[in-house]
Amino acid sequence: MKVELTGRVALVTGAAAGIGRSIALALAQNGARIAVNDVNDGKRTCDEIREAGGEARFYQTDVSEVDAVNTMVATVEREIGPIDILVNNAGVNIGKNRVPTYQFPDEEWHRIIRVDLDGVFYCSRAVSASMVKRKRGAIINIGSAFGVVPARLQCAFTAAKAGVLNFTKSLALEVGPYGVRVNGIAPGSILTEGTRILFYNPESKQKAESLISHIPLGRPGETEDIAAAAVYLASDDAKYVTGHVLVVDGGWTAGFARDW
Repeated sequence: MKVELTGRVALVTGAAAGIGRSIALALAQNGARIAVNDVNDGKRTCDEIREAGGEARFYQTDVSEVDAVNTMVATVEREIGPIDILVNNAGVNIGKNRVPTYQFPDEEWHRIIRVDLDGVFYCSRAVSASMVKRKRGAIINIGSAFGVVPARLQCAFTAAKAGVLNFTKSLALEVGPYGVRVNGIAPGSILTEGTRILFYNPESKQKAESLISHIPLGRPGETEDIAAAAVYLASDDAKYVTGHVLVVDGGWTAGFARDW
């Protein structure tokens, strides 16, 4: 899609790969100047944006560290300009070794909550303070379909993502009177480097078939599907949209497809 974001500054967390990378590229293609954040190396994302004629800088920061987040936001605003668009995308999950709540380790619970929920709070607090003063801005929080419906063996992730989606609505109520919009996106099963290895490789054929059987559109989504939603919510085309969670899941959360 094509919208007008020329001159706007966008901070995208977790943008070294996957959904975050696609969002950063899409915002840049529409004219935004991008602050690429990740705890891993974001050089590839920055290089792709620059090769396409855009502007990008990389800020390697762990969003679960409050002081580091505050420093990053201040540095972005000093080096690029006031942040007009914040995309809270950085997130982690437990990976392959999933266990029920009664066996779930403390360290994994705290690690996931720190990144997936605390990180959204830290970044939103730091950026929204400036947006409120300027009476403009858009914040987009990337949640999950598992923040809308429950899932087994992922207690920390589902708790964090449900928190992100309700936090989105709470923040929207607070900053709406100042012209700042806050929305969420809840992706379903999206093909990324991680999910391809976990669910969609030849050794996981049964997992893939099981996942797809619950998706009315019959396929996983692409990272570009989430990027298109983010571009819309960041743009003036969504100027009357706030406090909303846009579910992009191929119909997954509409209800399991059954013949009975």
